[in-house]
Amino acid sequence: MSEMINNREQQAKTASERQQLLKDIIHELHQGAPEEEVRERFKQAVGHISVAEISQLEEALMKEDGIPVSEVQRLCSVHASIFDGSIDEIHRSDRPEEQPGHPIHTFKLENKELEWLVQFKIELHLEQFQKDDSKDHIFKLIEDLNLLLDVDKHYSRKENLLFPYLEQYGITGPSKVMWGVDDKIRRIIKDTREQLFAYNGDKQAVIASLKLAIQEVIQMITKEENILFPMALETLTEDEWLKIAQESAEIGFCLIAPTAEWKPTRHPLEGAPSEGDEPSPASDGFIRLETGILSVKQLELMMNHLPVDITFIDQDDVVRYFSHGKERIFARTKAVIGRTVQNCHPPQSVHVVNQLLEEFKAGTKDVEDFWIPFQDKFVLIRYFAVRDDAGTYQGTLEFTQNIAPIRELDGQKRILS
Repeated sequence: MSEMINNREQQAKTASERQQLLKDIIHELHQGAPEEEVRERFKQAVGHISVAEISQLEEALMKEDGIPVSEVQRLCSVHASIFDGSIDEIHRSDRPEEQPGHPIHTFKLENKELEWLVQFKIELHLEQFQKDDSKDHIFKLIEDLNLLLDVDKHYSRKENLLFPYLEQYGITGPSKVMWGVDDKIRRIIKDTREQLFAYNGDKQAVIASLKLAIQEVIQMITKEENILFPMALETLTEDEWLKIAQESAEIGFCLIAPTAEWKPTRHPLEGAPSEGDEPSPASDGFIRLETGILSVKQLELMMNHLPVDITFIDQDDVVRYFSHGKERIFARTKAVIGRTVQNCHPPQSVHVVNQLLEEFKAGTKDVEDFWIPFQDKFVLIRYFAVRDDAGTYQGTLEFTQNIAPIRELDGQKRILS
């Protein structure tokens, strides 16, 4: 036992010594020392520790010693140049989730950026605001919250890509619980920003809202990294992670993009088609409709060129199809196919979805419309009950369109532009 204690003390001492060396290097850089001159001292400071440990030391320099982010970033450029611009390659792990481009690696990169944003930048600007609620300090916090709103992309990828695969294994807890908390965080950030935009001198209300935003974001990071991500890694297959990685860009990334494309090592089976082989396209076939014949390719192109987003849900509430135009209003990924529509909505709105579907199935309603402002758009969302010739319910068609340009029309137009 005493030997174990001595080892821990020695490790702590080593970490402390390294941290002091890194501080000295930062001061040298701050005083104008060329990067080339401090490389050897940096190597002496970090030795053979991993990238994660270097990052922990850098974070400690900011949190414990108050070193500005800009100075730590200069230190990052030093260790990147020492390892030919890529520490990740030197310390490349055999574990897929620790490799650049893997969805979990990207989620964790984003979480690190979020931690820096809320625990360093926002907390710093919050302290300044507490001392002086000037317009300059208010503006800094508004800028910070504009950045923090980017967390929506992180949460959207989690909700629309990761959750559907977990649900296929019967794991529904995260989508039922976490999604609701995600929406709460989105709302807190937006409400706090509105408080700052319309600041009326109620400093304590703004401080309370900012502290709540910081707390909720950090707690969600803890839940993701200690519960959600380990559970997902134990459950999903490599192919499923690859699909998530391939579809992630459609939703976007939060504060930072993947540092590389993840390409898992593959061992092809004998007789399996190689990567360059062209699959037999489904678009070779034709579909005979009541009013014409179209190839599958023509039909898909036609649907994707409509100035609306279309989603079809079958009679069992399962998402079967969505159009894939160039500019979708709301994010959709292929992971939603085969997923119940209830699990594609935040828990707070599921009761509305269920009520609408019940009325469609009962035949008491055939159409329902909603309209909302969304970003720079004014969105009309229409739902239609789809019935066969006998009037039997076959599913629901969702029709979404940005009608802002239509609302602005006036007079008439009878000639070509």
